[in-house]
Amino acid sequence: MHQFRLVVTLSVVILSTVSQFEAASAQTRLAIGYAAVSPRTTPLYLAQEQGIFSKYGLDPKIVLVRAAATLVATLVSGEMDVGYTGGTSVLGAAGQGSYLKILSSISNTLTHTLVAHPSLKRAEELRGKRFGIQSIGGGVWKTATVWLEHFGMDEKRDNIQMIVIGDVTILSQALETGRIDATVVPGFLSRRLAEKGFVVLGRCEQTRLSSVGMTVLVENPYLQQNSETLQNVIKALIEGMVFITAGKHKSAVLDTISKQFKLTDPAAAEGAYQDVFTLVRLEEYRKPYVSMEGLKILQRLMKSQNPRIGDIKVENLVDSSVLKKIDDSGFFERLYAEYGIK
Repeated sequence: MHQFRLVVTLSVVILSTVSQFEAASAQTRLAIGYAAVSPRTTPLYLAQEQGIFSKYGLDPKIVLVRAAATLVATLVSGEMDVGYTGGTSVLGAAGQGSYLKILSSISNTLTHTLVAHPSLKRAEELRGKRFGIQSIGGGVWKTATVWLEHFGMDEKRDNIQMIVIGDVTILSQALETGRIDATVVPGFLSRRLAEKGFVVLGRCEQTRLSSVGMTVLVENPYLQQNSETLQNVIKALIEGMVFITAGKHKSAVLDTISKQFKLTDPAAAEGAYQDVFTLVRLEEYRKPYVSMEGLKILQRLMKSQNPRIGDIKVENLVDSSVLKKIDDSGFFERLYAEYGIK
């Protein structure tokens, strides 16, 4: 009898282990790359940490690739399956002859605030000054250029020196030490700078300048072979955004932000949370189709750096078929009902 019970127990353990293995094997594995740590990447982190990717049958490897150009190169080479990065990346790649496909634009407004040295009180005073950016033609450069244009200014005409420094944290430090006169940074950094006397010349949440922000980006062959997987990627990212807006999840969102942004000060973490929350609410639960107007604005700005970008038919860079299948299925309505927000 004892031996019979032992056999039954072992059988149950083996069957349970096999079931767990089969469940894990059923998850689709893929690599998702992103180019910078910012409030806009929070939905990606949450989708991973809160099991949202798993909910949609995915087991992704999330990889930080420190530069958008390098991320694009990994997509073109096949080392990465999906890119989560700004719209400038796909235009820059097309200007070099590599045509990737934008499936969705998770954000469609600028998300960085324009901050300047305490001696500069108006945007017009940026003429002849040093403006810190992360890279020429990159997302920070794009945001800086749109802000300047918003204030009727032009980099070349007004002799504004675009100086490559580093990511937003390094840009903030460079502004404090006087290496540059102005830059664009996320809200939590702009508040920290404002507390030290630096001047906020433009707030993204107030001005709401149109753009193509974080996109889901793939090579066309991967798109043709993995439409269902990509539907699930986009669903998970959208739910990651909606997760942020549910008040009951604030603690989980704060934990993720503190870990990913390396924030130990609770007040700083709370500020970053408010930034993320504000940026998500700016999207007004829109269905994340790519704004052709926003893409054409990027094209106009970027062709000054590479004239070939001006010859690109931007419509050829967008494929909305995956998102349309999600939309037609009623996913958005079901998701909002699930979270009780609509």
